[in-house]
Amino acid sequence: MAQTPVAAPYLHADAVSVSYGATRVLDRVSLTVARGELVALLGSSGCGKTTLLRSIAGFVVPTEGRIVVDGRDITRLPPEARGTAMMVQSYALWPHMNVAANIGYGLRMRGKPRDEIAKRVGEMLRLLQLEGYGERAIGALSGGQKQRVALGRALAVDPSVLLLDEPMSNLDYRVRLELRHELRALQQRVGITAIYVTHDREEALTLADRIAVIDAGRIAQLGTPDEVFHRPVSPFVAGFMGADNAIDVVRSGDLWSWPASTGSGG
Repeated sequence: MAQTPVAAPYLHADAVSVSYGATRVLDRVSLTVARGELVALLGSSGCGKTTLLRSIAGFVVPTEGRIVVDGRDITRLPPEARGTAMMVQSYALWPHMNVAANIGYGLRMRGKPRDEIAKRVGEMLRLLQLEGYGERAIGALSGGQKQRVALGRALAVDPSVLLLDEPMSNLDYRVRLELRHELRALQQRVGITAIYVTHDREEALTLADRIAVIDAGRIAQLGTPDEVFHRPVSPFVAGFMGADNAIDVVRSGDLWSWPASTGSGG
C-alpha cells in the first residue's frame, strides 16, 4: 500500500546559527512551520528568540544554515524581497498620517494603484473592526486601536509569513487579554502563517498551535501547548512553564523510592 506523501513545511529554518564574534546567539536552530500555523517562540530576554525572528525577516543574516519559505531559499535576500511582514512592540506608526494612510503605507511603497490601495484598506478596516476610523489621527487612538492599525498595515500587503515581536507588551493586562483572543481568531480566519515572539507563557499557551521554548540559543522543546505544559522534556522547560514539581528519588535496581520526610508530623 502506497504511503501518503508528507507535505513539505511552509517555512523551514534549517540549522540556523548566528554569531557575533565569539558570542553564539543562535546555535544550529531548526524549526518548521506549516502553512496557516501560528508558532510561538517563548523564552526569557537574551535567549535568541528575537534573533531567530529577525533572521527570518531578513534583518539578521545567519552565520550558518538556511531559511526556506514556500520552497524558496530566502536566506540571503533583503527584507523587502522576502514577502514577509513584521509587527513590533512599538507599533512604528507614522504620527503625521491618519489610520487609512498608515494601513496603506506598504502598498504605496510597492507601487500599487490608488484604487487597489483604497479597496484593500477598506477590507482591513472592516476586518479589524475599525470602520469609521480611516480619517482619524494616530494620536487620537488608544493603545489597542494602534495595535489593530499596525496589524492592518502588516496584513494589507498579504505577507507570506506574519512575524510578531512581542506586539502586546506595551498594553495593560486587560487590553492584552482581549486582543490576544482577537488576534488568534483573526489569524485563523485569514489563515496566515505566523511566528509570535513572547516571554509570556500564558500568551504563548493561548495563541499558539505549537510553542518553541528557547534557551541559550537552542530550542529546548517544540510541541503543542498541551505537550509543552504537561509533558516538559527537561527541568528547564518545566520550570519555565511553571509546572515544576520535583522530588528527590533513590534508585535501587529496578525500584525507585523517595526518602521519608525527616520533619516531625503534626
